[in-house]
Amino acid sequence: MSLIEYKKEGKIAIFTINNPKALGALNVQAMNELHDALVSFRDDEDLYVGILTGTGEKAFSVGVDIGDFLPFAKKVADKMWLMPGTLMRRLELWKPMIAACNGLTYGGGFEMALGCDIRIASENAKFCMPEVTMGVFPGGGGTQRLPRIVPKGIALEMLLTGKPIDAKEAYRIGLVNRITPPDQLMNVAMKIAEDISQNGPVAVRAVKESVLRGGDMSIEDGLKLEEYFSRIILQTNDCEEGIAAFLQKRKPNFQSSQNSKDVGG
Repeated sequence: MSLIEYKKEGKIAIFTINNPKALGALNVQAMNELHDALVSFRDDEDLYVGILTGTGEKAFSVGVDIGDFLPFAKKVADKMWLMPGTLMRRLELWKPMIAACNGLTYGGGFEMALGCDIRIASENAKFCMPEVTMGVFPGGGGTQRLPRIVPKGIALEMLLTGKPIDAKEAYRIGLVNRITPPDQLMNVAMKIAEDISQNGPVAVRAVKESVLRGGDMSIEDGLKLEEYFSRIILQTNDCEEGIAAFLQKRKPNFQSSQNSKDVGG
């Protein structure tokens, strides 16, 4: 049985963690399947935006399968390149990703959501980084991404206590963009994805890359990076079509493959 369902709806890819009996726990099989699906999404020029979610309303993912994945992680600890690249690390992906958090979003599942660009939470969602309660290090990006999204003190409290927060608190601290009733979660995520997918795909990927790369730069270097992307985008067919459509008062007809290798991969 596949643990990651991967389907396409127009320009949108939907990744569903399909392990409800284990509350979306991620074992080695699931990690490998997610890696393959993300690579397929990355390389498919007809797909613009991705959504990651879980099955049902109980859990997005409670993290890695302790009995399956951790022994594998220990085995390859000095050969980390053998770990499957996902949203946590080792996979460069400039297409936007939305996390639709449909319940418990814990540990590695939380780190997967942090690896997305936009997070939507159902009203029953909870977020937790419990690794230290088991004497484990949150090594899937938790110590690096969480303090870049919420205030450092709040991030440290979550990381050091291992205590969960609910959807309202997640929204208050800026961890999630919106809260929805459980039955509206995917509708909201799809609406955001559709709004993004109407825009120039080359420009969208460049914006994501500029924001993420620029976050580690000084303001001066960040502005230089922005200038670099601006010059490239001005030379693309996307830009020509977008300007022409604006002047002609019509919707732009962006082509999925044109100049897409220039920026954002």
